[in-house]
Amino acid sequence: MVDLRSDTVTRPSQAMRQAMAEAEVGDDVYGDDPSVNALEAEVARLLGHQAGLFVPSGSLSNQLGLRLLVKPGQELVCDDTAHVVRAELGAAAVFSGITTRTWHAERGLLDPADVANRITPNAGPYLVSTAAIAVENTHNFGGGTVQPVKAIREVQQLGREHGLALHLDGARLWNAHVASGTALDELAAGFDTVSVCLSKGLGAPVGSVLVSDAARIAKARIWRKRYGAGMRQAGILAAAGSFALQHNIKRLADDHARAAYLAGELSADPGTTETNIVVLRVPDAAAVAAQAREHGVLVSALGPAFLRLVTHLDVDDAAVERAAEVLRPLILG
Repeated sequence: MVDLRSDTVTRPSQAMRQAMAEAEVGDDVYGDDPSVNALEAEVARLLGHQAGLFVPSGSLSNQLGLRLLVKPGQELVCDDTAHVVRAELGAAAVFSGITTRTWHAERGLLDPADVANRITPNAGPYLVSTAAIAVENTHNFGGGTVQPVKAIREVQQLGREHGLALHLDGARLWNAHVASGTALDELAAGFDTVSVCLSKGLGAPVGSVLVSDAARIAKARIWRKRYGAGMRQAGILAAAGSFALQHNIKRLADDHARAAYLAGELSADPGTTETNIVVLRVPDAAAVAAQAREHGVLVSALGPAFLRLVTHLDVDDAAVERAAEVLRPLILG
């Protein structure tokens, strides 16, 4: 079976499992787990922020970040296919009382003009005031789009001018780093909170890290426990994340090359496949996914006509060639 549903489906390598088995552990709720502490410090260092917080999932990391920046009844603005509004089950509203307003972004690409047209800071007693802007890099539903640094800087300047906070959903920031050649700390610079995943692309079995300044992370630690996500001997999981950072970032280039191959074979616009995600528009995505499964290839139907394929470290050249053989007649006829 060739599984292209997501880069979250990877299984730990034997070497990663060994690192997990040998991890030094303690009680992380008390701040006593040395493996967790080391991972949090390393991610914060890589991203140029003061402190980090290890959490079980990317959704929780995002939601903690938003909770720190937006008060109940205030507004977050982002594009209409951002993960925080499309794929986190309304968590910002349910848990934090945050409202959202969106704009349409072709392929998820950030346009400062769209942001300027949506924000309503200090809207007074009768309208909802914008408190924060969320940016996603790479953009999942946009097809792994890498956000231009110039556009990010313009949006950050807009936020500063209006007193708005900025959150970066960097679940696949590692892919943006490898694809663009831009340093990780430059990609994360200028954001108040940044979330990165270790279980997407990097091959860790679970875990994300939220980074910010030390004061915010101290508050996020309280909210993590309040949400029921305080972990005890979590160093076993953190060790997998540390292994992933050491061994699996540079190899993302292989995933990008394999995604480009699939895009070319399946007639996707090669200019829209920048990283490890291929999106295809087909008449009946569910039917294509079902037929592909019958032939041993798993893909995601994320809408009536929206098909997504994601390459990862458990899919080699032979696997993507096999996937192309199966999918080509289903998509191209």
